[in-house]
Amino acid sequence: MEIHSTQESEMKQERSSRIRKGGFRTMPFILANESFEKVASYGLLPNMIIYLMSDYHMSLAKGTNVILIWNAATNFLPIAGAFIADSFLGRFFTIFLGSIVSLMGMILLWLTTMIRDAKPATCDLRTFLTCKSPTPIQYTLLYSAFAFMSIGAGGVRPCSLAFGADQIDSKDNSKRERMLESFFGWYYSTAIMAVMIALTAIVYIQDHHGWRVGFGIPVILMFFSTFLFVVAYPLYYKIKVEKSLFTSFCQVILVAWKNRRLELPNSVNGSWYNKNDANITKPTDNLRFLNKACTINKAQNMTNAIAKDPWTVCTVDQVEELKTLIKVIPLWSSCIMLSVANSQTTFPVIQARAMDRHITSRFEIPAGSFSFFTIVTIMVWVILYDRVILPLLSKIQGKPAHISVKLRMGAGLVCSIIAMVISGIVEHVRKNKAIEAGFLNNPQGVINMSAMWLIPQHVLSGLADALNIIGQNEFFYSEFPKSMSSIAMALYMLGSAFASLLASLLLSIVNDLTKGHGKERWISTNINKGHYDKYYWLLGVMSCINFLYYVVCSWSYRSCVVKTAVEGDKTSDSGDEHETKS
Repeated sequence: MEIHSTQESEMKQERSSRIRKGGFRTMPFILANESFEKVASYGLLPNMIIYLMSDYHMSLAKGTNVILIWNAATNFLPIAGAFIADSFLGRFFTIFLGSIVSLMGMILLWLTTMIRDAKPATCDLRTFLTCKSPTPIQYTLLYSAFAFMSIGAGGVRPCSLAFGADQIDSKDNSKRERMLESFFGWYYSTAIMAVMIALTAIVYIQDHHGWRVGFGIPVILMFFSTFLFVVAYPLYYKIKVEKSLFTSFCQVILVAWKNRRLELPNSVNGSWYNKNDANITKPTDNLRFLNKACTINKAQNMTNAIAKDPWTVCTVDQVEELKTLIKVIPLWSSCIMLSVANSQTTFPVIQARAMDRHITSRFEIPAGSFSFFTIVTIMVWVILYDRVILPLLSKIQGKPAHISVKLRMGAGLVCSIIAMVISGIVEHVRKNKAIEAGFLNNPQGVINMSAMWLIPQHVLSGLADALNIIGQNEFFYSEFPKSMSSIAMALYMLGSAFASLLASLLLSIVNDLTKGHGKERWISTNINKGHYDKYYWLLGVMSCINFLYYVVCSWSYRSCVVKTAVEGDKTSDSGDEHETKS
């Protein structure tokens, strides 16, 4: 009775805490933190290759590799940030520390524009023979700025959405689902608007007012991001830290290894460890080795053993969660190539600088702003799909229509292939026109060819993202148990991180293999002597091969959703019965 009374008191205290804290009044502060962070960080990315080449005298290949590795770190570290938030610090302090560290990184980057000796002396960019390379100290300052910004993003990005949902996700709230839907809508709307502002306003300022102002504004925005988040500290509802899924996965692997000599019981009549609220009462027969982690050892008193060491046995739910993750890895890996193709963000910037970007006689689009068309395409597709395509298909079929998630993912890969082919064709034409105009040795010469020819490849890349990436998140969410719903975003970010590393490795290999014998490298700093068109086509060929791999993975994949048959008061799990999803 005393234990029951204590639990009831804690539940009342938690409900009272939610009444006093959280709610929609905290949303402006959380959304402001996320939006300002995105404007600041994304605003630095488009023109970074120009900054590295002009002020740090890096070749195009080296500058691109630096940016790709920076992107990889920025996508890897949110996984660590999610683990730290779930296991140690909690979401508030992880976001707070991430904001501080990101602000420090932006200040360091801004200082490279303010301190004269922070980078090499200016030189004639038409020939790198007179240009001095940065010193180790100058490299250290630059790379430290990138490292701090990546670490900061690792704290903010995986926690911001979940922390906002924590403020309104109360079971006692009768309007919980509607409020969550409203919050998610506002969150993604502000995120997209922030990226659009970054790709237009911030890039325009950098082009027309220089690096000092262009890098200084993100510092101010990041300061406001941190300040607005912290000032609402008394209003936030902060959930206590619990064991994370990452810890659970490690536990399953370790316990299965410890019990490797344990004989598995019969899958039907075996003794499996479960908790009272278990979703699945017995493990499936696939990946049977992991079943040893949830097998009850009758030779010892499990209650006493678990009390002494919680890493003695795992629940069936824990084992099945890890199996689910392992099963989707092949299909997940087949989507990495799309991110490799779409990570070639530096080449279109260099191409755009060598083309006519004027819309009117007085206004021209900044070279780094053409990725704006990618973001707009994603927005347009989401609206069309939800408001036009699905209602139209439903009307034609006479019943609610749904396009298969795997079909959309595959269509995204096809769009990426077409984007690479078109990119190569446009670059081939541009290069020939530049040579005809006498710009072979002048990469900064602007040819009489509209940069609007770059829009189709950006539109196709945006459509590829909208189809494949949104499809990935929806697929993982529908396949994973509810306890693993947060893994969907983490998987995509992990894939993007691997893609950045693979893109960097591929760029280095191609650059090394195509040098020598008096020929210019494919990834030459002089765009008119290089062969960017061939590199695009290489990516297109690799994407075609990857598409075939995706078809095989999609065909062989079987749903992870466990079917449950209920007969009277008895519940039986048919974990061995899987249904192939179309």
